[in-house]
Amino acid sequence: MEFDVIRGDIANRSADALVNAAGTSLRMGSGVAGALRRGAGEEINEEAMETGPVDLGEVAVTDAYDLDAEYVIHAAAMPHYGDGQATAESVRDATRNALEQADDLRCRSVVLPALGCGVAGFDLAEGAEIIGEEIREYEPNVLEDVRFIAYSDEEYDTVRAATDKAEQSETAEESESDR
Repeated sequence: MEFDVIRGDIANRSADALVNAAGTSLRMGSGVAGALRRGAGEEINEEAMETGPVDLGEVAVTDAYDLDAEYVIHAAAMPHYGDGQATAESVRDATRNALEQADDLRCRSVVLPALGCGVAGFDLAEGAEIIGEEIREYEPNVLEDVRFIAYSDEEYDTVRAATDKAEQSETAEESESDR
């Protein structure tokens, strides 16, 4: 499976599925969810609200409406707004479940943001390491192309450094076990 870190606005990307950094209520407020709502139209928020709530770490799927994708996978890495912050476990679970859902939908490409690292308050570098690990460990059936998107140059630099660190750590562990 191909994996890369890219910079830009997720709402302007083309893929079979785009992943929303959601809260458990699935209400599309600010951050990534707000960008996707603005790009898709208000119908996406209405459908998401009808689909939710979901448990922390779980996902739900809506149509992508006016976005250049087939689906939006809403990955709940954070509790409902104001009910707490994302955790390492919720970031890991939401990432894994989003990848599995994309595969189940027979998506070949997916773009996902730093789940739980925006308004949910989880540390970006730690979150990017976790997300990078989950992407690298995932064994897809159909999924071929995963893009981890960062909105700003600063976010991109942090995400790139963290995913590179995770990859180097995995390579070192594999070398250790081969001895």
